[in-house]
Amino acid sequence: MSLLPESDSIHIREVWNDNLEQEFELIRAIVDDYPYIAMDTEFPGVALRPVGSFKSLNDYHYQTLKDNVNLLKLIQLGLTFSDEKGNLPTCGTDNDSIELLKQCGIDFRKNNEKGVDATRFGELLMSSGIVLNDSVYWVTFHSGYDFGYLLKLLTCQDLPNTQAEFFKLINMYFPMLYDIKHLMKFCNSLHGGLNKLAELLEVERVGICHQAGSDSLLTSCTFRKLKDNFFSGSLEKYAGVLYGLGVENGQSTQ
Repeated sequence: MSLLPESDSIHIREVWNDNLEQEFELIRAIVDDYPYIAMDTEFPGVALRPVGSFKSLNDYHYQTLKDNVNLLKLIQLGLTFSDEKGNLPTCGTDNDSIELLKQCGIDFRKNNEKGVDATRFGELLMSSGIVLNDSVYWVTFHSGYDFGYLLKLLTCQDLPNTQAEFFKLINMYFPMLYDIKHLMKFCNSLHGGLNKLAELLEVERVGICHQAGSDSLLTSCTFRKLKDNFFSGSLEKYAGVLYGLGVENGQSTQ
């Protein structure tokens, strides 16, 4: 069972351009002991949809993802680190989609003035020890777009044209990943989005919905509860699958 502290003792750290280097030093210091990384992003939503014929529904989903990630920019990234028992590190305290994010407290003016430079962030991410590392476990929820934006930052390039090329990059940069939405397919009684799943599993949120830090923490706690309640043994056979992409009728299309 997870040994999470009481919610009032959990601190969601804010990272801006002026403390970016310091926070990455902290990440490098804790990743070996806390190798489970729950990740969530906030992005502008879906601005366009491709037209034409597609080989499959998954192919249409990927083309939609690719076109939007290539066009738009990431707004927020949230990371929550934990160990295999769910314990958190002690680090001290130091359009419609856009409107929704504003209502949830995202300050776009402050993002513009003090936000992190994307190129520098990509450089620090590459040297952080949390990518290109098969000892790190990425934990996500319905995360095709999340990983798409991270790949764009890491490679400084648009996403590749095909799912096969996309998954080659995913497997290289994030060799061990779990998508909770995919895991839910093997739990007959579970349904809905992250908030609904957390409610069903009686996991309490800390912070504000649609803030990436709070969402990543909820993802981490929900994953631990899901694993404890519905799975025994290793989850490795479920790794590497992104819900809605790359798998069709139970068969990999990579």
